[in-house]
Amino acid sequence: MKTETEQRSERAMQLFSQGYNCAQSVVAAWADHYGLTPDIALRISSSFGGGIGRMRLTCGAACGMFILAGLETGTTDPTNRDAKAANYKAVQQLAADFRQAMGSITCGELLGLSSPEHTPMPQERTPEYYRKRPCRDIVGQSSRIFGQFLEKKHRNERQSPREDIVGDCANGAGRH
Repeated sequence: MKTETEQRSERAMQLFSQGYNCAQSVVAAWADHYGLTPDIALRISSSFGGGIGRMRLTCGAACGMFILAGLETGTTDPTNRDAKAANYKAVQQLAADFRQAMGSITCGELLGLSSPEHTPMPQERTPEYYRKRPCRDIVGQSSRIFGQFLEKKHRNERQSPREDIVGDCANGAGRH
């Protein structure tokens, strides 16, 4: 039986093969995990394809992981520097894991482009497009890296009790 990470990785590759961009494919493969509708997941990630709006900058599949990292570790408190740092640490670790697996985090480098294409028009998705581009595999690997990040995070949370729960119990709050 396949793990959840492998199932989501395959789902991300299927989504890419259906024509969604790299960021959309990664985020939509995990959308239900965060209670997002497919429509919302696809919309919030749509601008990051093609290395952010086809500018061939940070790979869209990596950007998809970073969106997911925000859902997993992000903060809504603008004054909580520790929470911001925890999120940035997660993003930096995901970026390092992606770079190690793929050799770069830059779309243009991953595609072997010597210069940007200077057009917002995406290429038509043809069998030749899919044959020439590594994007489908990169999308799968990105989803896999994120799944492994979650597995490690949850394993670490189970091994070390949260301080707020321990503190509450010690103070007689009754949360055990």
